[in-house]
Amino acid sequence: MNLQRRFKKISGPDLAFRIFNTIFMIVFVIVTLYPVLNTVAISFNQGTDALRGGIYLWPRMFTWKNYTTVLAKDNLITGAYITVLRTLIGTVLALVTNAILAFIVSRKNFIFAKPLSLFWVITMYVNGGLIPTFLLYKSLGLTNSFLVYVIPGMISAFNMLVIRTYMRGIPDSLEESAQLDGAGYTTIFLKIISPLCKPVYATVALFVAVFQWNSWFDAMLYNRMATQYTTLQYELMKLLSSVTNQSSSAESMKNAEGSITPTSIRAAATVVTMLPIVCIYPFLQKYFVTGLTLGGVKE
Repeated sequence: MNLQRRFKKISGPDLAFRIFNTIFMIVFVIVTLYPVLNTVAISFNQGTDALRGGIYLWPRMFTWKNYTTVLAKDNLITGAYITVLRTLIGTVLALVTNAILAFIVSRKNFIFAKPLSLFWVITMYVNGGLIPTFLLYKSLGLTNSFLVYVIPGMISAFNMLVIRTYMRGIPDSLEESAQLDGAGYTTIFLKIISPLCKPVYATVALFVAVFQWNSWFDAMLYNRMATQYTTLQYELMKLLSSVTNQSSSAESMKNAEGSITPTSIRAAATVVTMLPIVCIYPFLQKYFVTGLTLGGVKE
């Protein structure tokens, strides 16, 4: 009865919009989730059988072979340890430095706010190139070092501008009242501004964490000879390349029950790499949406 009364109160156009919106969201969720579930199904399917196609949401020939191959890769534990370490340290350092810079630039009495903001925006579109960057890192002693993972990423123009825009939306009266009570800029930043910036901080932290977790090119470029600083993504990329090369020979396809293919290995590696981010994202989602929306609109 209550449901019937609610539908009676809704006008025709509103009811049609709600039905259309519900159907659209259901279709959108299906379209979004299907590639993920299909990848999981292929990752648990026998490699040679997966080449036949026809696998949708459930594996046709279930096997753990793909995951045992991925997890048995040499240096995988070292790569996972370095990846977790660079993700944690890199995220914390990037968040701290970008927040401090954003706080400085967002102050209205800072006379260099506009020139510095313009300078950082230019760096988003223009860079020195790969070879000059490599030579610079080498001259600074960052190659064959863990520091190459965290120091270059400490400053990001985009992340800094997002935090700065969010901070500018905080009422000036809060800072003025704190200054009347004798608070300095350090106290204002730590006890007034930062607690109000938790949504945008969570958003930027998620951006940086995903970038650090998925990075492999810097490991190949700067730490190729230093296996102790390898990363999870780089090791999985090497595994996928080796499987791709092996699959071209007839020998690797002889044993249909135990063989693996680039398709199945790629699916298993994708699941392994995306699982930690998928587990963390639900806890940051509410901050992510709020921080990205407010940080991108307020000025």
